[in-house]
Amino acid sequence: MKHSASNFFKRAIAATLLVAPVIAMAQAYPNKPVRVIIPYPAGGPTDILGRIVAQGLSAKHGQSFVVENKPGASGMIGADQVAKAPADGYTLLVNASLQVINGSLYAKMPHDPLKDFAPVTQIADVPMVLVVKDTNPAKSVEDVIAQAKANPGKLSFASSGNGAAPHLAGEAFNMAAGVKLTHIPYKGSAPALADVVGGHVSLMFDPLPSSTPFINAGTLRPLAVTTAKRVPSLPNVPTMAEAGLPGYEISTWYGVWAPANTPKEIVHKLSSDIAAILKEPEVAKRIAGMGSIPVGSTPEDFEAYNRSEQVKFAKIVKQSGAKLD
Repeated sequence: MKHSASNFFKRAIAATLLVAPVIAMAQAYPNKPVRVIIPYPAGGPTDILGRIVAQGLSAKHGQSFVVENKPGASGMIGADQVAKAPADGYTLLVNASLQVINGSLYAKMPHDPLKDFAPVTQIADVPMVLVVKDTNPAKSVEDVIAQAKANPGKLSFASSGNGAAPHLAGEAFNMAAGVKLTHIPYKGSAPALADVVGGHVSLMFDPLPSSTPFINAGTLRPLAVTTAKRVPSLPNVPTMAEAGLPGYEISTWYGVWAPANTPKEIVHKLSSDIAAILKEPEVAKRIAGMGSIPVGSTPEDFEAYNRSEQVKFAKIVKQSGAKLD
């Protein structure tokens, strides 16, 4: 009996000695600058929300959270840098829902979007809006459908990248409306919006954070939002269902990930810190003003959400036939 008790205490002490350095590391975290990888160009919604989080964390800890824009390959170049970074909390990824969509689009990927990352938290849920240039004669979704049917193959829609939620929103529109808009992908929302404003592309399904400034300036006209309910920041803009496409509902979202096997103590610390930042009145007001809904979920809830969203988007990809090399 004494021998058994002795072994128990030895194991308990050994476990404590193993855990103690991890707890100490989490308590000291961060004690040097943290890289925040955003896999899209500056100016898009991922960049806007990522910088809000990075600035909040920098202020909270008195340590630099340095944003690095690494666009390309539908967000996979930047994401892969994080997947292969040391699992110590000093390299983070801020990405859109494309993080869990890419696996359905690409036959080969440089990493596993679920297994190679530790989900930290969802930053925001973001409605998308169908926008056209202010001089476009289309004043409604019905007008766009009529244009598309009268000019088969001539209307185009821009997106922030192949397979991103805005791309799939356009494909879902094609299926629901029985039309064929030509997809033109860009490396992020900012260059895509620039070409819609410039009249080079007919329209775009874009997350509200990046399109709102153009809507407010009057250079883009919003025709409908892609969510089930109207958006408070655009109360006069109908939903797609109200505009004549019943059952159409799709949104995008943004979150934070760390490399897989990052100590749970650090992951939970980051999640808690970001949730607190998102609740700050000025931050919440700024995010809501962009038409976004702050979230701040736990790592466990965000991991479950990653898995459920992967299943949902995989169905849209399959139905639309969208596949990428």
